[in-house]
Amino acid sequence: MHLKRPGWEIGCVVAILVLGPSARADSWPMFRGGQALLGVAKGNLAGKLSLLWSFKTEGPIKSSPAIEGNQVFFGSGDGNIYALNFADGKKLWELKTGGAIESSPLVLENRVYIGSSDSSLYALDEKSGKLSWKYQTGEKILGAPNWVKAGDELRILVGSYDFKLHCVEAAKGQVVWTYESGNYINGSPAVADNRTVFGGCDALLHVISLTDGKQEKEVDAGAYVAGSVALADGRAYFGQFENEFLCVDLKEGKTAWQFRDRNFPFFSSPAVLKDRVVFGGRDKLLHCVKREDGAALWSFPTRGKVDSSPVICGDKVVVGSDDGRVYLVSLEKGTELWSYEIGRPVGSSPAVADGKVVIGADDGVVYCFGEKKT
Repeated sequence: MHLKRPGWEIGCVVAILVLGPSARADSWPMFRGGQALLGVAKGNLAGKLSLLWSFKTEGPIKSSPAIEGNQVFFGSGDGNIYALNFADGKKLWELKTGGAIESSPLVLENRVYIGSSDSSLYALDEKSGKLSWKYQTGEKILGAPNWVKAGDELRILVGSYDFKLHCVEAAKGQVVWTYESGNYINGSPAVADNRTVFGGCDALLHVISLTDGKQEKEVDAGAYVAGSVALADGRAYFGQFENEFLCVDLKEGKTAWQFRDRNFPFFSSPAVLKDRVVFGGRDKLLHCVKREDGAALWSFPTRGKVDSSPVICGDKVVVGSDDGRVYLVSLEKGTELWSYEIGRPVGSSPAVADGKVVIGADDGVVYCFGEKKT
């Protein structure tokens, strides 16, 4: 998520603009909060949270919400894209797609972009929910879209189960380029330093130039990567299904360190700070390791697998678990500060903005937690 001089091509100049995470504490406009998928929110959370509101849909919610312009956006297993009022959870609009939605929305320049298992990427008006365009891929889209700017042109990136990463114009949904990998792309592509990076079910980490969609390099991940990669200072952080969490040096194209605890896969995407990395595991633990070398700092036990991707906000970490709970954990000590029992698995990842946490669960409900004003 660091600025770099744009790529140059003979005959033309293409500047790819890569910005940092949300600049405002009242906004969480996309999966993991920003283009590099670092999972770090601005502001702070209270030590004890209360349920402020909830909204029921007709299908399980794997989609992770986005928060922008006092609205909450998310998809549901019932095939609908929803927009709610952030203040009270009242529905503002919904739009039906042709399949269940696990993809998380991207909210950018008055539009909402989200994929569906009907194989399409949707672009909707943020305020009305009116369809602007629909882009068809060859298979279902489960990962969240990301974005870049090439000169004045906004572009949307999304991976599909057709093995391809698609880059399309945000204005009209016309394809700019596609990059074909060797298997399904389940996660969201991360963006930093004029490139996009993603892991796939082909067990490779793909590093792609944003200028032309050509591969810069690929790195053996050792097993298939179902989650999303976080990018920081030229390194990629991600877990894989042969029970390892990896840090890859992108310049060298080599693994800088690896973390292995027990024989359980990692699906959760990491949250990355300057000194530490936090991620969930199917070993039912939330792990925190040193960013420098992957040495364990602490692990927090839940009673179910942790496929939810944690968010760091101030001195706290918030995450869901398949044990049916949402947890607030001390970033320093890894101890529980608060939890809320939903009773059904929580595979959705939290959106954090304005001192509030919004998260979905398999019971089809989106929950908003925060400090109750007296």
